[in-house]
Amino acid sequence: MKFGVVIFPGSNCDQDVIEVLSRTSQQPVARLWHKDHNLQNCDFIVLPGGFSYGDYLRSGAIARFSPIMQEVIAHANKGGYVLGICNGFQILTEAGLLPGALLRNIEQKFICKNVYIKPETNSLLPTRHLDINKAYKIPVAHGEGRFFTDEATLKQLNDNEQVMFRYCDANGNTEASFNCNGSLESIAGISNAAKNVFGMMPHPERAADSDLRNLDGLTIFESILDTVAV
Repeated sequence: MKFGVVIFPGSNCDQDVIEVLSRTSQQPVARLWHKDHNLQNCDFIVLPGGFSYGDYLRSGAIARFSPIMQEVIAHANKGGYVLGICNGFQILTEAGLLPGALLRNIEQKFICKNVYIKPETNSLLPTRHLDINKAYKIPVAHGEGRFFTDEATLKQLNDNEQVMFRYCDANGNTEASFNCNGSLESIAGISNAAKNVFGMMPHPERAADSDLRNLDGLTIFESILDTVAV
C-alpha cells in the first residue's frame, strides 16, 4: 500500500499528513503536485487541509478542476482509497466523490479549536479499530464546515452506515449543543456508498504526536494502516 498526498496552491496541512503517514507506515509518502497527471502508483490518496486557491468562489470549487483531480476521480471510481481532510473533504464534495456540501458555519465565523467526535460505525476503514463508545479529541479549523444534504441522501448515509463521525462532548453525547458548526445531525465525516472515499472536517494529523499531548488522531491513521496491507 503506497500513500500519496496531493498538494494544491494553498494547502497547509500536507506536510503534517506526510509526517504522520511516513512515521506510522515506515514508508516514503509520495508528494503529488496538483498540475500532475501521475498518481505515482499510489493506492491511497489523501487530500489535505488548507485553503486551496485561497478558497475563492467556494472552498474546493477551483481545486476540483486541478489536473490531478481527473486522476483522483478515476482512481476512486476504480475502487481506490481516497481521504479528504477539511479542505480535502470540501474538494471531494465539489468533485462529486462524496455527497452533500460543506456550507458556511452556522455562526458565520471561522472555528479553530479542539472538539470531540464519536465514531458511528466500525464498518469504515478510518474507524475500523476505533471504540464507538469513545469520544476522540481532534482539532478543527474551518469557516465552511457545516455539512448539508437532502433528506433522501441523509437517509442513505444513515441506512448504509456511511456516517463516519459525529460531533459530541467529552463523554460522547451527540446532542445539538455540542455541534460546533451546525452540521446536519452533527455529522463530522462521511464515506461514499462504496466505502472507499472518506471525508472529515476535523484534523487528525494535528492530534498525532506525543509532543502535542494528544494522540487521538493517530488512532485514526493506525486504523487505516492496520486494516490495509502496507
